Amino acid sequence: MTAQDSSIVAVRICRQTTTLPFQSLAVDGCTPVNEQTGLAFERHDSPVETSSVRERASAVAAPALSVSGLCKTYDSGHIALKDINLEISKGEIFALLGPNGAGKTTLISVICGIVNASSGTVTAAGFDVVKDYRSARSIIGLVPQEITRDAFETVWGTISFSRGLFGKPPNDVYLEQVLRDLSLWEKRNSQMITLSGGMKRRVLIAKALSHEPDILFLDEPTAGVDVELRRDMWNLVRSLRDRGVTIILTTHYIEEAEEMADRIGVIHRGELVLVEEKQELMRKLGSKQLTLQLAEPLSVIPESLTQHSLELAADGHELVYSYDGQSDQTGIDALLTDLTAAGIRFRDLRTRQSSLEDIFVSLVQDRS
Repeated sequence: MTAQDSSIVAVRICRQTTTLPFQSLAVDGCTPVNEQTGLAFERHDSPVETSSVRERASAVAAPALSVSGLCKTYDSGHIALKDINLEISKGEIFALLGPNGAGKTTLISVICGIVNASSGTVTAAGFDVVKDYRSARSIIGLVPQEITRDAFETVWGTISFSRGLFGKPPNDVYLEQVLRDLSLWEKRNSQMITLSGGMKRRVLIAKALSHEPDILFLDEPTAGVDVELRRDMWNLVRSLRDRGVTIILTTHYIEEAEEMADRIGVIHRGELVLVEEKQELMRKLGSKQLTLQLAEPLSVIPESLTQHSLELAADGHELVYSYDGQSDQTGIDALLTDLTAAGIRFRDLRTRQSSLEDIFVSLVQDRS
């Protein structure tokens, strides 16, 4: 057989790929195939290609967001972030709480590539936000605090342009659904300058969703909007989470975090002082109060009751007892016995669980 004949045979073998077993080697660089499916599998002989495959596999297995040793010090010497370490899972709603100037917006800005970190690393779905910024930013959406827009552009033009900035092909069906979810469809041809403040806030969210991100940052998304719109946004956030989108929410509205978040993070003076499951946080740090409405007011708490954690309220018409609701020994039985012995009668009673706001205020005060 001549060299030419050998070449012809090799070509014919390559074309009949459906008969080759998966384990077989390709002839003259041909692609091996799975004998059951007939699908071709590419061979990656070069180190560069193999490394790329490993990186993609690592990205799939990685958490949605990972922050490690992140610090930010401005030229003025102000330390905005101090050694932030945080991991957020795919499909999680994470609420970041903190007073003004705590570092919430700075942290988001670093993750989104708006501000450069002084040290530390951030990865989004395994992609380094500095070294692989294109891939990282393509899966991140940001709803900023400030309303920045082209005043004379239409709503539709605004979100279509934003989608195009990320290199996404036109998808009118998807954009229509986004606008309908945000009750903006009827305003699609309206200029931005004609919209109310609440509508403009909705457009910011639509812009952030226009390129179908896997991670969405909401920086004070309901600031200055009415109660109805706030509820609509809560429902939208839940629906996004159900679709697998990871949500990071910063807010001053404690009830917003309490209503929606899976986990809570508290940042104060640039430090992440606590990260905890919401329910576990309530259980660990929450306390209960038993309020007794007295039949007759008291001016002082009797000496015989001083061993109980009691306070007078409502000008002496109420007696408030604080206790640990998770403890087996709440002390309520002993309190009621001592009240009867002291001749103190009450008309009604009620209990109250500490809210997330109470816990947040307590944490911040302890760090001040």
